[in-house]
Formats: sequence, C-alpha cells, structure tokens
Amino acid sequence: MSDQPPSPAPDGFPADSSALGADLLGSVPGQVDAGVGIAGATDAEQPKAAPRLRTPDRFQVVMNCGCPDELVGPKHQVRILWQVIEQQDWSAFSEPIKAREGNAGRDATDPRILAALWLYAAIRNVGSARELDRLCKESNPFKWILGGVTVNYHMLAAFRVGHGDALDELFTRILATLVDKGLVKGKRITQDGMRVRAAAGAGSFRSEERLEKLLEESRQVVKELREQVDNPAESAKKSARKKAARQRAAEDRQHRLEEAVAQLPELKEKQQAAAQRAGNNGKRGKAILEKSPRVSTTDPEARVMKMPNGGFNPAVNVQLATDTASRAIVGVEVCNEGSDSAGLAEPMRQQVEARTGRKVQEHGLDGGYVKTEDLERAHEQGVALFIPAKPARNLDNRGKELEPKPGDSEAVSAWKKRMASAEGKEIYKLRASTSETVNADLRQHRSLKQFAVRGLEKVKCVTLWCALAYNVMIFAKVLTG
Repeated sequence: MSDQPPSPAPDGFPADSSALGADLLGSVPGQVDAGVGIAGATDAEQPKAAPRLRTPDRFQVVMNCGCPDELVGPKHQVRILWQVIEQQDWSAFSEPIKAREGNAGRDATDPRILAALWLYAAIRNVGSARELDRLCKESNPFKWILGGVTVNYHMLAAFRVGHGDALDELFTRILATLVDKGLVKGKRITQDGMRVRAAAGAGSFRSEERLEKLLEESRQVVKELREQVDNPAESAKKSARKKAARQRAAEDRQHRLEEAVAQLPELKEKQQAAAQRAGNNGKRGKAILEKSPRVSTTDPEARVMKMPNGGFNPAVNVQLATDTASRAIVGVEVCNEGSDSAGLAEPMRQQVEARTGRKVQEHGLDGGYVKTEDLERAHEQGVALFIPAKPARNLDNRGKELEPKPGDSEAVSAWKKRMASAEGKEIYKLRASTSETVNADLRQHRSLKQFAVRGLEKVKCVTLWCALAYNVMIFAKVLTG
C-alpha cells in the first residue's frame, strides 16, 4: 500500500470516495434497487433529508418603487366608482369647508374621497367608521381611493351624517341621469318597509317620571362641571382636555334626555288614539291607557317594534320605493312608525315624483298598507294601487274579501275589481321581485342590518348612502357612459 496521503477533494465533493459514489448512485434513477439504499439499509431505516423551506427575513432592506395607482388592476370596480364620482357636482359638499384660498389653515379633505370611501364601504358591506378607518390602512382599493391622503374615523363618521341635504340632492341627480337615459320610467313603483335595529338597547327605555328625575340629575352635573371650570383651584387639578371631555359628555346626555322628554306628548297622543280605536271603556282600551309611555335615553326617536324574527327590539322603519322597469331605488324615507298603515304610501309617491319628474300611475304595496283613506286619495290622483286585501276575521268569509259590497265607494270598487283580475295579480307579483329583493340586498350586502348612529336624520343619511351605493353599483356602466 502507498503511504502517500489522499489528494484533497474538489470543493463541494466529499473527501470519502465511497460517499461520493453513494451520492452519485443515489442521484441517478435505476442505479440502486428501489427497496435497498446504501450499505443495504432499507427506506424505513434511512433518515430523510431536511426539507427546503422559504422562511421570512424581516430584517432584509428592500427598495419598492411604485405609485398608488398600481394598487388595483385596470378594470377594478373601484376605478368605475371613481369615474362616477368625478362626473358629479360636489359643490354642495364643499360649501361648509372653511379652508379657502388666501386664508391660513390646514387643507380640507376632498369630499369626493370621503364619498368614495363610504360608497365603496357600502358596496363591501362595511357600516362602521372604525372598520372603514382600518380598511383605509390595510386594503388596497381603499388606499387607492385615498391616494396618499390620510383620514381617521372621526372625520369619516362626521362626513357620513353631516351632509344630509347635499346627499339627498346627489341621490336625486343620479336618478335624473337614469331617467334621462331612459332606464328609470317612474310610471310603476313598488314600496316596502323594513324594520332595522336602532342604536339603542331595550333597557334604555324609561317612563316619564324616571326621565324627569334623570334630566334633573343631568342638569345638576352640567352645572357643577361649569362651576369647576370657573373655579381656578378646581380647574387646575385636571387637564383642559379631560375637563372638556367630561363637560361634553354631560351636555350630550342632558341633550338626549331633553329630547326623550320632548317625545312624550306625541306618544301620549298615539296612546289615546289607540285606546279610542280599541274602545276606551273596553278591556283592551283600558289596558292600553294603563301603560306608561316609555322613551329611550340613548336614541329618543327609536321605538320598540316587532321584528321579522318575531321578537321586539328598538328599531326604525326604513321605507324604500323601487322602479319596476329598472329595479332602481327611487325613494328613501325613514320613520319611527311601527305599522306601514300610518299613511306612508302617499308621501313616498310625492317624493318619487319630485325626484324623477315623472307621474306615478301604478303603486304596488303589501297588505300592511291597506287603508280606505289611501285608496280614496290615490283614486282622486289617478293612481292605481295594487294592494292585497286583508284576510277576513270570520273564517267563513275567507276568500270573499274582494267581492263587491253595496256600500263600496267608487275607489274601493275599482280596487277590488283590479286586484281580482288576472292582470292585477301579475302586476302585484312585481312587488316581490323588486322591493323584496332590494330590501334583502341592502340588509344582507349593504350593511343595513343595524344602525350605528342615533336619530332619524342621521339614520336617513346612512340609508341614503346604502341606496346610492346600490344604484351606482347596478348602473355604474351607464353612469360612466
């Protein structure tokens, strides 16, 4: 044998020739028996090599070059939404802005940006200002809308409910565009209401006596806080920010309690009317009068209503009118009436006619709207109401509700004849395929399940944003054409 040491192996190869042979044999298919590895070891006995994985390196410095326009694709939905927004007049939204050319101060945020954020939020089923604020930092489409502009949830929340008249005008202008393009006819509309949970708890309702006591206590708290501000010794103990926050919260509570007390006379009138209809001297009428009217201290304009699930919750009644020809929402109204029969049909017709400039000739409603007074007024106005008759209380008369009676007026006779005809039944079916589906869309996909704002004025603003988002989403290509 030679005493010379083995020559060094090249870089990357094992020094042991046997190991080298093993590596080579193992890398060529068919060179080694499938069941036997090197040195006669089986696959079960031979250890597996470590897996090769991609692992994060969060300390690696990289350079990313790009612009906000690259955050979304060229055909993304948000680009179409922005095209619609650019074609609208936003002067009414810009009117309250105090930052003007030649004056000192910080620049205001473009109303088009805030409107686009809320419209796209409604399209994405987002109804919270805090959630929208989070998406503006994490979601590319929302960051694309911002284009580098910063917002916060205070600004977003204030904008959503702070431009009621301007928002209503914008909704009307969108409808006018659809009317001009021949999509919205306005001749036949359907109407339906849905009860949406209010931003109030069931435990927030108080009787008149309790409300008066809470209001007196609240006024006393506000008075004490104001005295602390005027007292230098007491005022120095707390920061100006904390003092302002406490005083603002106390004044807000006092204001809500005053609104709650102001709602009591109206509730008492409705209670008297309900008792009169039931019979003041009857058992049911007396039971109604014995109940004390109760108002929420959180949202004084909310009312306890029967919900679709059969329960009772604080809610508001959202009324929507839909054009049957285009399925566009042409009317929006909110109220705190628990029943649809409280004269809600005629005001909605008037609103639709004012928005579209077209005369409503046929109006479809569900059975909850049936009132003789509404039938008479609609007949005088030349409007055909398509409303099913309420089931007769007497079981023997079921199915005979539309039969003519000697005392029927001309309006009632025309309604019965219309609803008994095959054509009338087919027209009434359109209500289910329009209003019902639109209501379901706004409830399930446009964040209209529960309101996060208080007061009917703010609730209507939120509803208008949802309805506007629905119309823009359906007719975006037409509006940008």
